[in-house]
Amino acid sequence: MSNVRKTFGRKVAVEGIDLDIPVGDLVGFIGPNGAGKTTTIRMIMSILFPDSGELTVLGKKTAVESKDRIGYLPEERGVYKKMKVGAFLRYTGRLKGLPPRGLNDRVSAWLEKVELPGVWNKKCEELSKGMQQKIQFISAVLHEPELLILDEPFSGLDPVNMRLLRDLIGELHRGGTTIIFSTHVMAQAQQLCDHIVMIHNGRKVLDDPLKEIRSRHTPRSVWFEPMLDGFDPTVVEALPQIASVRKNEGHYEAALADGADPASAIGAVASAAPMSRVELHRPTLEDIFIEIVRGDEPGRDDESIRASLRLHPESAHKPEGVTS
Repeated sequence: MSNVRKTFGRKVAVEGIDLDIPVGDLVGFIGPNGAGKTTTIRMIMSILFPDSGELTVLGKKTAVESKDRIGYLPEERGVYKKMKVGAFLRYTGRLKGLPPRGLNDRVSAWLEKVELPGVWNKKCEELSKGMQQKIQFISAVLHEPELLILDEPFSGLDPVNMRLLRDLIGELHRGGTTIIFSTHVMAQAQQLCDHIVMIHNGRKVLDDPLKEIRSRHTPRSVWFEPMLDGFDPTVVEALPQIASVRKNEGHYEAALADGADPASAIGAVASAAPMSRVELHRPTLEDIFIEIVRGDEPGRDDESIRASLRLHPESAHKPEGVTS
């Protein structure tokens, strides 16, 4: 993508996006709901077309010219509810150019992989939403695409099935598939991706390998858990290496003072009181996103930015910027 722009009326959904995804990469599109991720994906898939800029997919001017080489799991969930699972997956496989010979075996193998071996003759509408989602995932990968695009693939899945799907995505990536994976849950991208593209308000604000992003952001806080009840956090806050202390979901987080040496800080915290755990905390992708947004929008506080990442995707069935 080169300088791609997309608007809906007066709403600018994507502005000046440049993107180059090498073959074999696993790239995370991250950012809050409404940031422009889904609009960008829909342009890659030729569901929407840019107002300006240039875009090529697998060497072609549109995804339509390479459709049988692409797998797509959209944010909108949907299967043909009245069809039986086996017939539905055979049908989607044929649409993607798979020959009839061996197709039943291929479908059965994938049903085994997603732990749904007994649903071949069930109607899709008889399955739970999570099971339907796994069937839709199979339809996206059954033809062994070169490029796989997954838009919020974990939405609505329980932790067990999240792990299963994460393992399958990793297996496909190791097999050479290029994968674009969109999510507003930063931790998911941090677990899966080699490369991160962060989008905020329709603009790309980060585009780097995950290792490089981590190397640029040194630890800036010490996490600790005191062993004693009635712990007084001021004993840590009084340390010269520490700027502030706050309680955070079962542990304390001590922010390092400007210029403080992390090794010295962790030693000082560990000596301040009996501790069951003390560790340096490297900034997460969520922390980095908050830092970027804070720079763009000085008036916003950290908690409001965090809240924007946890909003339920209300507009999952329409492009960003389009209201009902």
